[in-house]
Amino acid sequence: MKNILIYSIVFLFSTYLKSQNKLDNTLKDLDSKTTFYGSIAHSIWNYAEMGYQEEKSSLLLQKTLKDEGFKITSGVARIPTAFIAEYGTGSPIIAILGEYDALPGLSQKALPERVSDNKDAGHACGHHLFGTASTAAAISVKNWLKENKISGTIRFYGCPAEEGGSGKVYMTREGLFKDVDIALHWHADSKNHSNPIIRLANKSAKFRFYGVSAHASSAPEKGRSALDAVESMNFMVNMMREHMPQEARIHYVITEGGKAPNVVPDFAEVYYYSRHPDREEVVKLFDRIVKAAEGAAIGTDTTMNYEIIGGTYDLLPNLTLQKLMYDNFVKIGGYTYDSDERSFAEKINKTLGQETLDLKYVEGVMPYNLNPTSKGSGSTDVGDVSYNVATGGIRAATWVPNTPSHSWQAVAAGGMSIGTKGMMLAAKTLAATAIDLFSNKDIVVKAKSEFLERRGDKFEYIPLIGDRLPALNYRN
Repeated sequence: MKNILIYSIVFLFSTYLKSQNKLDNTLKDLDSKTTFYGSIAHSIWNYAEMGYQEEKSSLLLQKTLKDEGFKITSGVARIPTAFIAEYGTGSPIIAILGEYDALPGLSQKALPERVSDNKDAGHACGHHLFGTASTAAAISVKNWLKENKISGTIRFYGCPAEEGGSGKVYMTREGLFKDVDIALHWHADSKNHSNPIIRLANKSAKFRFYGVSAHASSAPEKGRSALDAVESMNFMVNMMREHMPQEARIHYVITEGGKAPNVVPDFAEVYYYSRHPDREEVVKLFDRIVKAAEGAAIGTDTTMNYEIIGGTYDLLPNLTLQKLMYDNFVKIGGYTYDSDERSFAEKINKTLGQETLDLKYVEGVMPYNLNPTSKGSGSTDVGDVSYNVATGGIRAATWVPNTPSHSWQAVAAGGMSIGTKGMMLAAKTLAATAIDLFSNKDIVVKAKSEFLERRGDKFEYIPLIGDRLPALNYRN
């Protein structure tokens, strides 16, 4: 009996070592391809294509995956730049999400001072890194499955238009995640962490007002100003801020306000976002914004209509997956800046009004926070995915510490080696986590059980975008 026990222990330890060696080989293989994947990310950074217009970016990632033996299904959810790449058969089905859209008005060279690259957009949220790292991870997992003759399916989801376009919402509404067991994702950041942060639900729309044009000086009484309507709406919404939930956020930009001061504008448009941790509260808040628009139209004798542009759920945490990803992230660790990167970072740091460059959470990973109700301030269309399949994610340091997203500093760091180093950390963590899930089906069962418990028995998925079609002429 004693000999059998010793043999069992030796066998299990030997199996563990073999498994660990295979994982180490997978991670080393990713390291060896840093230059290759870095060049792909840099190409997408240069393309800087906005939502639903990511033709070159999408095709580059599709080709990369197709060359590695993935089956490609393009144009899914009636979106030309959305696609699915799949390898393997059977269960579990593990999805890795990838994005590749840029933000308008944030063109920047990979320099530590504000210098435009003369493009319409820039990758100020690191989606060029997101899509590339997820592609690298999917290919790495494919190689592991093939080498070890493991059954299961790895899928890469090419997700366009996250920046306000709600690309994943259309993909979710289309039922593209129905058979998926686990979904994994990541995002660019200025620190390494894997905490279960809740993201805000979001609903956005463009409000359009129609008036009557006239000479603003010689015949003002004949005009009805659409711009007055927009300004009246904005005034009322700003007064609402005193009387809305503390956690709520509202932002807007006037996208059209007339062409000349001496012409009463007969058309004006304002673009609104509303956010809250609870999607039901977002709907209530949005309805109040609509009432303000209706009141503004009545008060200025104009007419109004609005178009829903985007709508995303809050992010449903899964502690089973978050802890697994955290453990892998810690094993893989952070990275160090070389002398050129440190010089670059110190210059960026000064533009952020900071004197001290703290690299603690670039070189390591933030401590794990067990609190699943910790709230972030941003929104993501991953939220809709997370209410349809158990979902986990990390954030990797691809920017100089404390760099805000949607800034020129984020574009600059994302276009050089700091971004690439963080990207490869994400690729390795995603790959290691997916391999763990394929190796231990019990973790999959546990994550799915937690998902169903958190979501609740009475859940019904109702997209906040309603039944609208993808806005393929969308311009963020």
